[in-house]
Amino acid sequence: MNGNARTAEDPVFGAVHLGYVAVGSRRLRDWHRLGADAIGLHVDELDTDTLRFRLDDHTCRFLIRRGPAEDVIALGWQVDDHRTFDRILARVADRGVPIEEGTAEDAALRGVERLWRFPGPKGIATELFTTAVTSTAPLSMLSSGWITGEAGFGHVAITSREPEAMHAYFRTLFDARLSDFIDENISGLRMKIRFLRVNQRHHSVAVANIRGLRIDPVRTRVQHINIQSATLGDMLAAYGRVTELGFRMAWAVGQHTNDRELSFYCVTPSGFELEVGWNPIVVTPELEAAWEPKTYQGISIWGHDTVHETLADKLAQLRTIAGRLRTPEITVPELTGAATQ
Repeated sequence: MNGNARTAEDPVFGAVHLGYVAVGSRRLRDWHRLGADAIGLHVDELDTDTLRFRLDDHTCRFLIRRGPAEDVIALGWQVDDHRTFDRILARVADRGVPIEEGTAEDAALRGVERLWRFPGPKGIATELFTTAVTSTAPLSMLSSGWITGEAGFGHVAITSREPEAMHAYFRTLFDARLSDFIDENISGLRMKIRFLRVNQRHHSVAVANIRGLRIDPVRTRVQHINIQSATLGDMLAAYGRVTELGFRMAWAVGQHTNDRELSFYCVTPSGFELEVGWNPIVVTPELEAAWEPKTYQGISIWGHDTVHETLADKLAQLRTIAGRLRTPEITVPELTGAATQ
């Protein structure tokens, strides 16, 4: 099947946007420092167990809830209208995948009116909603702003030993289209990275192929989450604050080959990376009409130099790897077949 195909009767592509990320962590104080003082986000402390980060008028873009995971536990996807929402849920239900409605508390914490949840790849719950709770209260943050809107608030990158299954999952649900590939060698590991778009953002999901490895070298379910600065100055200022406050930098400032985004990557208190970027390509309707996927050699035109790990970092990684030998990757087989027509 052509990964870029869309159906006339069920136009899901373009009507879905990454709405929020939910994280389980015991390190709320460190998350507060990273979000407010380093990255420059608006932070709301709901109680001693709950932080929320705002980037715009949505009351929640990041939910940090006290828990043992130290990882992303759910991705929330906003759907434009109830008709499209029903089509997506029908695709899930028709394949026998269990769907549950989130509790009123779940919805309130995530800043949405209602949500429905079902399994996603690598154990990350997929949550759908149509209406976000918004606020006119002024944002208190060091950044001048963030790019969200029609493209959602950013993207997620995931390593996978089952990349075709993950691609099929998002194609089945959202009619995801292939933007392009990148071939890259990272720390001696040769991989092909697949970039998927579900709207005008160049990619909302990036999947790094690590097929053939007995273990996933990335402990966390996601490798990184991306957010987009409104200005180059905002991005560079955040880079300076992250460095000054002692948070570990994974990749210094550089520019990507495929979407041309300038960005840096820092390590969050939960271990996955946060990419702060600026000015990626937008796949406008004019570009969409003629888009052809390409393969790029290397992730960066320039920069994105790696920051050397300490011995403690290496030992921690080895302990993680030793504890995960032969652990199968979680997939959702019912949603990795052909997309609904």
